[in-house]
Amino acid sequence: MNITKHRAFPTIPNKNICVPIGPILAVQLFYEKLNFCDIFSKHKSKGLDLNSLIIGLLSYKLTENFSIKEAGKWLNQKEILDILNLEQFHERVLYRTLELLGRNREEILSDILDSLFSVYDFEETDINLDWTSIVLFGTKSKLGKYGYSRDYRPDKLQITVGISELANPINIPIGVTVNRGNVLDLEHFSDTYNQVKSKLKKGSLIIFDKGANTTDNLKSIQDAEMEYLTAMKLNTSDDKIIENFYLEKAELIDSEKGIYGIKIVKPSSIKYLYFSESLQKRQLEAKARAVMRKLKEAKEIQKAVVNKKKLPKKFRINNELIEIDYSFRTKLEELSDEEAVELLRASLINGREGFFCLKSNRDLTLEDALVTYRKKDSIEKIFHSLKNEIQIKPLRVWSEDSVYGAIILGFIAQLFISLMRYEFEELKHTSTKFIKKSLKNLTLTIKFRINGVKNYIFANFDRINSLIVAKWNGIT
Repeated sequence: MNITKHRAFPTIPNKNICVPIGPILAVQLFYEKLNFCDIFSKHKSKGLDLNSLIIGLLSYKLTENFSIKEAGKWLNQKEILDILNLEQFHERVLYRTLELLGRNREEILSDILDSLFSVYDFEETDINLDWTSIVLFGTKSKLGKYGYSRDYRPDKLQITVGISELANPINIPIGVTVNRGNVLDLEHFSDTYNQVKSKLKKGSLIIFDKGANTTDNLKSIQDAEMEYLTAMKLNTSDDKIIENFYLEKAELIDSEKGIYGIKIVKPSSIKYLYFSESLQKRQLEAKARAVMRKLKEAKEIQKAVVNKKKLPKKFRINNELIEIDYSFRTKLEELSDEEAVELLRASLINGREGFFCLKSNRDLTLEDALVTYRKKDSIEKIFHSLKNEIQIKPLRVWSEDSVYGAIILGFIAQLFISLMRYEFEELKHTSTKFIKKSLKNLTLTIKFRINGVKNYIFANFDRINSLIVAKWNGIT
């Protein structure tokens, strides 16, 4: 029997260097297109070139993006310094860069907005507005407050961030605002809306959720001759309408999900009331689980009371500084399990299950109102991208200006990603994760020859990064 031996490829050590070039090319492409050099150069004239530092930081955000310290190490590689035309520097230069961005945030964001609308002739200026929270590590920034945490970390200080996004089919973020961690959406609304209001055409539709739906906020939109579409909290005044809501008389919106609706026209606005069979089922199932959970808890407490034992730990206040005498009496003594379940059902189920309501001062069809509002979830995808792909969380900076600077840097990185989707139809539905991966895969190998001459070799082209390189070289 013949055994074929496979020769290994010779691995001779050499001085060749390979660096990811895709992120740098992508950043340079949009940096130049939006005239960012003019925007930032007026804020720093001495020392290292500010634009080169920002391009470097943005490129790092689309490559690894661990921390400012790691960014300093990445940027200080000789090959990266040569590409960006920078000299070696200490990492504190990058912290100062963040502070400079934060200190001049209002002018910088205003200039970015102006540039964006001068370069791109957006036909529609309907916008989505939404707000989120980001965990803040460190205690020195006055922005850090405890509040409702969308990151499920109520134990941590946080900031709130608002984003304004040109609505579908454009889906480009055009503004970002930062506020204290305990500021509610209804308060944050005016900052986010007013930041971009001047660029919106009259009659533009402002879409946002019920957390920011207040009389004052709606008035500010109408005063600017804009229109709004928002969600409403159901209250007791809606119960009568719900009682008289008959599927036979309502309009069928979505047969698959069993969604029906009616329009309630008022002098200055229109309410779009919907009923969803699938939503009702989910809500009733959730409340049924809550009923059984509450019954189980009551039985545990009843058992402790009957046996004259301490309450289970989960029902007690566990704080050594608090003294408290417990006195419990459950209703289970007089009720059967069936009666207890019925009592709990009556307290939890209110008849609104499956119903939800939108409100607008634009006369839309029931279907258009629902479809338009649902498309607002594109801004949720921006938040996900910012937090998990651009990775602006958790914030590990100290000064207030640094917090603003870090958010602005993340916002610009996200803006560039969104512009890639806008400019290249092929990327319309490609996630940030895959765009970043493709850009990082495009490498520049610097091959050192014996005579000292360097050869530059691009490698790992694919469908996504080829589009960027073609655009960079003026190939359309």
